[in-house]
Amino acid sequence: VAKTVAAIIVRPGNPKNIKTFQDLTRDDVKWVTPDPKTSGGARWNFIALWDDALKRNNNDEAKAKEFVTKAYKNVAVLSKDAREATDAFSKQGQGDALINYENEVILAKQKGEKLEYIVPDTNISIDTPLAVVDKNVDKHGTREVAEAFAKFLFTPEAQAEFTKLGFRPSGDAAKTKENADRFPAVKTLATIKDFGGWDEVQKKFFKDGGVFDQVRAAAKQ
Repeated sequence: VAKTVAAIIVRPGNPKNIKTFQDLTRDDVKWVTPDPKTSGGARWNFIALWDDALKRNNNDEAKAKEFVTKAYKNVAVLSKDAREATDAFSKQGQGDALINYENEVILAKQKGEKLEYIVPDTNISIDTPLAVVDKNVDKHGTREVAEAFAKFLFTPEAQAEFTKLGFRPSGDAAKTKENADRFPAVKTLATIKDFGGWDEVQKKFFKDGGVFDQVRAAAKQ
């Protein structure tokens, strides 16, 4: 029902000239992210990096693992959740960059925070799913209104409200000049389905002993 992408927040004036996920592997760059073992947002960050590496290396997973390991060697703070990561970067001055959802950055800017950010043009669609819960609507007799509301959220009027909050529009709304100007273009946009869906991703990357644990162990060496 709504979607966003990963953004790299940088220091004012972008003194380290960070423009892509690849810059997070540079020797002179430190960055902040939550821990994918405890944060859903951090899992999107990890997959965004993994996807970027795959796209540049003809889907070579060994090279993707090497790239992501190099990036995580540069992590200054691996926090419990997104809020702690943001505090570490903004309030404590840790690191040169922070990965966060684009919509969160836009919302913070609307509230007066002075933030500079980059949207890498190889990115992942961070989706907000919608579900009508059969058990609940049938129990309370609210199926009709719940399904009507779910349908409404995909209308241009509702999508315009999501857009105001920094989410990227879908359908025809994405093609308007106003929205094209508002959101930096993404050339290659992956989806979680490209990786087999969240069940598969969780099992492969984030279970104990999975790819992320392997990356973290290698990054500490």
